[in-house]
Amino acid sequence: MSGSYSNNKFPGGGFPGRRNGQSDGWPMNAVWETFENMRGQFGQKTGTRMGRGDVRAAVLSLLAEKPMHGYQIIQEISERSGGAWKPSPGSVYPALQLLADEGLIRAEESNGRKTYSLTPEGQAVADAAADTKTPWEAQGMRDSSRASALPKAGIELAQAAAQVGRTGTPEQVQQAVKILDEARRKLYSILAQD
Repeated sequence: MSGSYSNNKFPGGGFPGRRNGQSDGWPMNAVWETFENMRGQFGQKTGTRMGRGDVRAAVLSLLAEKPMHGYQIIQEISERSGGAWKPSPGSVYPALQLLADEGLIRAEESNGRKTYSLTPEGQAVADAAADTKTPWEAQGMRDSSRASALPKAGIELAQAAAQVGRTGTPEQVQQAVKILDEARRKLYSILAQD
């Protein structure tokens, strides 16, 4: 398919105005360059990926406080970690099933929802781990909650810039370029403050 839009790119192997990395004077160059730079810097998934043992420890710690359903556990972990760690249902529900299989928790169904609580064996395990830090209190987790907000904001800004680039008029594009330039200057001025 000669001249088709392959690999989610425009013909010529890049974005409009960016033929083989070269500018052809297209007015969107500044926006695309900004977007590409931000995507490179913030392309990694934001948040913190935790191990299976951390999910298990978090669930036991929370259920030691009170019975909860799976969604509450996910929300509580996210809240306590300051948004740095929001485990997926694909990590929480298998951990709940494993804990149930081990006899450490039990599930009771009420109003179509399973509420999980500790068994006496589970309470003993949770009590034994009470002196250790919970996963959301671990060193680095507190720092990553603050650090994850900046990449997320950067990605959202890059997405907005790309949207203006795709659908905006030439005047709107120029206005967006000025706003991005001003934002860049303001960000660097933050670092210059004492």
